[in-house]
Amino acid sequence: MTYRVMGVDPGLTRCGLAVVDIEPNRRSTLVAVGVVGTEAGRSLDERLLVISEAVDLWLDLHQPQVLAVERVFSQLNVSTVMGTAQASGVVIVAAARRGIPVALHTPTEVKAAVTGNGQADKVAVTKMVTKILRLETAPRPADAADALALAITHAWRRGVGLQGAAASGGTVTPAQRIWAEAEARARRR
Repeated sequence: MTYRVMGVDPGLTRCGLAVVDIEPNRRSTLVAVGVVGTEAGRSLDERLLVISEAVDLWLDLHQPQVLAVERVFSQLNVSTVMGTAQASGVVIVAAARRGIPVALHTPTEVKAAVTGNGQADKVAVTKMVTKILRLETAPRPADAADALALAITHAWRRGVGLQGAAASGGTVTPAQRIWAEAEARARRR
C-alpha cells in the first residue's frame, strides 16, 4: 500500500510544493512538483492568498494522507523568518480544514534523511532527491527539490521502511541504508 505525502517548503517569494507516493519498501515515486511564486511588491494579504489558493488546489487534487512542512527556524533575517512562518500558517490551516495531519521537519532532519549528512548543501539534497525518485532531470528550483525531500523524509521517519525490501525485490538506496543504520544506532542508545 502506498503512502502519499505532500511536502511544502514554505516561503512568500517561492513556496515549493511536492507530492510523493512511498511504497512499504521505501520506493518513492514523484506524483507532482512545483513552486508557487509571489512578487515581493505585492501586499502580504495578496501573497498569502496566492499561496493559500495553490495549496487548496494541490490538497484537493492530490489528496495526500499527510502534509510535511519545513519547520521555521531562527535566522538572522527576521523578515524572512516572519514571511516563512506566515506562509507555513496558511499551509497548515489548509490541511487542518481537510483533517489532514501535519508534520514539521527541520532542514537538518531533511538533509540527514535524504543524504545521510545533516549539513549537506542544496546541491547534495537535489542530487539525492533526483536519484531516490529516479528522475531524468533534477527538480528546479531548489524550493521544489526541498519540498520533495520533505515528503520523502516524512515517509521514511514515519516508518515506511526497509521491512521486506529485499524480500519484495525492492532496492535500497545508499541514503536509505544510511538512514536505517542511523535509526538502529539511535535505538541502541
